[in-house]
Amino acid sequence: MTSNTGSPDSERTTMAYDEGLAERIRQRLGSDPDVTERRMFGGIAFLYRGNMAVGVSGDDLMVRVGPDHTDAALARPGTRVFDMAGRPMRGWILVAGTALSEDDVLGEWVDEGRAFAVSLPPK
Repeated sequence: MTSNTGSPDSERTTMAYDEGLAERIRQRLGSDPDVTERRMFGGIAFLYRGNMAVGVSGDDLMVRVGPDHTDAALARPGTRVFDMAGRPMRGWILVAGTALSEDDVLGEWVDEGRAFAVSLPPK
């Protein structure tokens, strides 16, 4: 994303999300033709058949776990409720980037988000 302020810094590229984390997610998801990317929530989201599974916002991973799995997800390290403009998003959590240094931990979260998205009808 490029700043468009008209200042001398207007050509400077800024990053609203951790591109390294996004790339790790891309590697985990592979070349599945049902997976698409879309910029949203000030970051990037990965959708399965049009339903969001996971995303990156800042340094954090957004995971759509569904309302029935939220409490169990929040009991895991580095997690908190995904709050959008002061309103908790039911069935969504954030995982701190610092809790995702191990690829297997990230993979578990990506798989969990994808599993929930797979359970929904395609959009």
